[in-house]
Amino acid sequence: MDHEQETTTLIGSDKVAGTKVYNAAGEHLGEIADIMIDKVSGRVAYAVMSFGGFLGMGEQHHPLPWSTLTYDVDKGGYVVNLSREQLEGAPRYEAETKPEWGDRAYEQRLHDYYGVNPYWGL
Repeated sequence: MDHEQETTTLIGSDKVAGTKVYNAAGEHLGEIADIMIDKVSGRVAYAVMSFGGFLGMGEQHHPLPWSTLTYDVDKGGYVVNLSREQLEGAPRYEAETKPEWGDRAYEQRLHDYYGVNPYWGL
């Protein structure tokens, strides 16, 4: 069965992975590696962006609160209001490791860094 995975307002999660992320200056920062969905509310909580590395070596993953991303139709990707320097100082983890998902203190630090309200308080 073939289901359409994208409309003008909806997109399948498999099509989000690989979508480019830019900053407000138009610089390409990375790509969406994964999205994290809150099982209870059904809200998208985070976009995990891959950043840096070469041929998969040294790649960093940056969990971005979903509310920090805006889709730009002209760019065909997401835009975050972050400079490359802010991103380099942002919470991250090595691609081969797992972050502390489910630890509210860890997740609160993510939201505090980006200056946005946590998804669970919306």
